[in-house]
Amino acid sequence: MKEKEIKEIAKILCEIEHTGCYQMLHTTFRKAKEEGACIESYRKMAKALGGVRKYGLDTLIGLNKILEVCGLDDALWSLRIITEQADKEIRLFACDCAERVLPIFEKEYPDDKRPRTAIEVLRKYAVGEATQGELAAAWDAARDARDAAWAAARAAGDAAWDAAWATARAAWAAARAARAAAWDAARDAARDARDAAWAAARAAGDAGDAEREWQKERFIDMLEGKYEVG
Repeated sequence: MKEKEIKEIAKILCEIEHTGCYQMLHTTFRKAKEEGACIESYRKMAKALGGVRKYGLDTLIGLNKILEVCGLDDALWSLRIITEQADKEIRLFACDCAERVLPIFEKEYPDDKRPRTAIEVLRKYAVGEATQGELAAAWDAARDARDAAWAAARAAGDAAWDAAWATARAAWAAARAARAAAWDAARDAARDARDAAWAAARAAGDAGDAEREWQKERFIDMLEGKYEVG
């Protein structure tokens, strides 16, 4: 057995020992510290794992554990410091978050397909079927749709229009992967999609927490390698 294979098996066994399961994406305390992680979240994670010294600065931490201990926002932030290359999966996650709330935008703008087109192009880009130039053009179009929705929301002063604007923001944020890191696009798309869902929920008199729960489940799917491409 080659040395590289032995190290990979050791990595898997180490994580199973510490967390009870193996996940696709990981980070370490060292990376979190170097990138300026939230002090409160860092300490919370350290406590959950028995202390940094005992656990190890360079021992892998599955993002599922960060999700469990610190919540979705910290897990999304941690995408910037993962040890693996996962831009494709992260971009697809951003697409899912934005696409899920597209009906909110299209209810108010049934003939405006710019946000949907931007997400479709990003999906193709994630799997190597669209160029960066095509994605940049889609991003520009999504930005224009976002700006138009913002103007309409300000004029209407209505929660439904606010929801439409937030949806357009989510599509624009997802498509921004052409000009930003995949983790940045995913974080912003997820946040804006939640804003859209919550604004729509306010308009309908609902709680609006379901979107966060859906994102958590989809995030776990990504971590477990269950993403289906296409």
